[in-house]
Amino acid sequence: MQLGVISDVHGNLPALERVLEAMPSVDMLVCAGDVVGYNPWPAACVDAVRDRGVPTVQGNHDRAVANADAAGFNGMAKAGVDYAREQLGAEAVDWLGALPTERRVADGRVKIVHGHPDDPDHYTYPREFAAGLLDDEELLIMGHTHVQHHAVFSEGIVLNPGSVGQPRDRDSDAAYAVVDLDDRSVAEYRVSYDVDRVVDAVEDTGLPTDIGERLREGR
Repeated sequence: MQLGVISDVHGNLPALERVLEAMPSVDMLVCAGDVVGYNPWPAACVDAVRDRGVPTVQGNHDRAVANADAAGFNGMAKAGVDYAREQLGAEAVDWLGALPTERRVADGRVKIVHGHPDDPDHYTYPREFAAGLLDDEELLIMGHTHVQHHAVFSEGIVLNPGSVGQPRDRDSDAAYAVVDLDDRSVAEYRVSYDVDRVVDAVEDTGLPTDIGERLREGR
């Protein structure tokens, strides 16, 4: 079974479009959360994920938008939450609010969370990838850090596909992954997209300019 994996779209439609265009044929596409936040196209990104019926878990930005609560967020993140709430209709906000924090697909072979199996807000960086994160699943998918990485253990695979819309591993290209569950192989991918379009749209919408500029450096 071929599984396409995305995470942390963060309202970046040009990046999402390129990833969906570049994604090879897969049996299922899944998302590890944070469809919205930061960038100028929250509604279009929600529609793209919903219309495809992509199994998705709730990220911290999804939750903040749904609950109108950005407590603890920095200025850029709060601006993205406020903007998303202005742009999204009630149905889209309700969809974000109804997303689970954990999801199993592929007959339980795959578990999807946003931050960590025990804490959706915990940043699980590559140094923490370990077999102990796995329960009875063959593949654990996490997002949140925006850092692409995977580790293969005898018990299964731990994977962060990286961020579609706001990479933070010093690579400006949008990130995603494809997993073959049958042979337990992972292919990590990066694809370039029109970052200038995002930078211009950030400025046009009045969002903090660093939201766009940081994309050039993958930070």
